[in-house]
Amino acid sequence: MKQSTTYQANHHKLLQLMQQAQISDFSQLTEISKVSQWQLNRLLVGLLPKMSIENLLRLSNVLKVPIEQLLSEFCGDQSLLDSLSLPKLETQALNLSDLEKVRQEYQQLRQQLNGEKETLEKNFQKSSLEALESWLLQWPTAAMIAKKNPQLSAVKLLPLVKPIIELLKQWNVETIAVVGEKVPYDPLCHQLLEGSGYVEPGETVIIRYIGYRHGKNLLYKAKVSPVKKVPAS
Repeated sequence: MKQSTTYQANHHKLLQLMQQAQISDFSQLTEISKVSQWQLNRLLVGLLPKMSIENLLRLSNVLKVPIEQLLSEFCGDQSLLDSLSLPKLETQALNLSDLEKVRQEYQQLRQQLNGEKETLEKNFQKSSLEALESWLLQWPTAAMIAKKNPQLSAVKLLPLVKPIIELLKQWNVETIAVVGEKVPYDPLCHQLLEGSGYVEPGETVIIRYIGYRHGKNLLYKAKVSPVKKVPAS
């Protein structure tokens, strides 16, 4: 019965403070203060000393009442109030305020960076499309002509690939070897084609598909196959 009376009294006090702060219900109070319903129940049943200092400071800030008023309203035991140490709470309040400022600055910086990232992506896409303009406009037509005329020499289509090659140069993308080139096998940048068997590092292999590097980073290994050894006569 005592607990029920305490709950009703604290419930009435909290509703008054919420009304003064223009907070409509407990759900809104929880959302704004970031104090859980479980912690609010502790306040209502008279277990304020069991609440964390951070939660008390958050409620004080949202309800727009001094921390000492919140303590006196919901904790009738003076000895417990003294043990909570008001100077310590005031220091914590300042720290929490600083923390909130840092959080807000972080959110603003994050929004700014997101905006800059979006701008950079759009600029990157724009410059890439400009570099590929001639290919974008001419390749579909050339591909259609090639399909209709199988006798068309593929060499005539090579100039259309030049914009892509130039774009890769701008991005610092380099090729690994040349198709048909014979090189010593290096497992760090070469990959044997499936079914090629085993090749010792340093043995001669032939490039079947070129690989790529982006600066110092390896993008794709060049695919190779072993060079057939000519049997000794």
